[in-house]
Amino acid sequence: MAKRDYYEVLGVPKDASDDDIKKAYRKKAKESHPDLHPNDHKAEERFKEINEANEVLSDAKKRAQYDQFGHDGPNMQGFGGGAGGFQGFDGFGDINDIFSSFFGGGMGGRGSRRDGPVPGDDLRYDMTITFEEAAFGVQKSFEFYRNENCDTCGGSGAKPGSTTKTCPTCNGAGQVRSGGGFMVTVHTCPTCHGEGKIVSEKCQDCSGSGRVRRKRKATIKVPAGINPGQTIVLNGNGEPGKRGGPNGDLYVRISVKPHPVFKRDGTTLMMELDITMVQAALGADIEVPTLKEPVKYRIPEGTQSGTVFRLKGYGIPHLRGSGKGDLMVTVRVNIPKKMTNRQKDLLRQFASAGKS
Repeated sequence: MAKRDYYEVLGVPKDASDDDIKKAYRKKAKESHPDLHPNDHKAEERFKEINEANEVLSDAKKRAQYDQFGHDGPNMQGFGGGAGGFQGFDGFGDINDIFSSFFGGGMGGRGSRRDGPVPGDDLRYDMTITFEEAAFGVQKSFEFYRNENCDTCGGSGAKPGSTTKTCPTCNGAGQVRSGGGFMVTVHTCPTCHGEGKIVSEKCQDCSGSGRVRRKRKATIKVPAGINPGQTIVLNGNGEPGKRGGPNGDLYVRISVKPHPVFKRDGTTLMMELDITMVQAALGADIEVPTLKEPVKYRIPEGTQSGTVFRLKGYGIPHLRGSGKGDLMVTVRVNIPKKMTNRQKDLLRQFASAGKS
């Protein structure tokens, strides 16, 4: 049975924000969780489907691959990363959050304080390019902001020479719990932000956060034929990790400005072209605009309004591979709104000649 679209599974549009995906996942997962529907195999299947969709859409890299390639794209290996059930759903709707929120426990992982290296966060940059730039490719430089480790304290947030102490709010656990019974919520400690310790004196340059916001510049090469909504990944250009962890990645999501003449369907270009009724009736050599230079095309006599002509090789380049798509031209026959008496007489003569 064919898999459903992941956006459809979570009930969100394809341009949904990370927060929208998180909220939709939590709602859907609670509605279909097997513990709330014992012996209901359909609910169990829905829960697996919801988690599979969230695993992809809550991960920027996997989402970019899914948007570009669909279910058959690289690294789309299915639910949970392999056989054997749940495999730790990293992302905005972590399976630990669901278990912690609904069942007073968890499966370990993200919620626990980590003393080792932590990878940096991924970043997203939305870039808008012209229709022609998407068709032929372009190199673009842009500026973006990211949080980086403070040079003064090395990212610790502590004033040089100061000491640290156990967080009094969470007693070093990095987490606090609230509620009771069925609904126990576990969340990151607001005092130490999950570190389990606090500094005695804050670094003055970063106010104790360990991070400072800096402007950076990057350059990307947009390939010819890129589709609107596709993402280009700049590895290592995201935010630096903590405690020696690797940098995150920068995801550049491409939007394309509409064209006043052309529309696009994959590699196929489409346009409408006005011709006169004389050209339609008798045939004519006309100029057809393309993304580069106009080309000549012969309209055959007796052409009807709405007729579509194909100009091979005048469309969008194939993103992976050689060649281009086609240009589909829909002709519209213009009927004059005002005519001279002479023109009207000639049309009447034409109509009479057709009856004889």
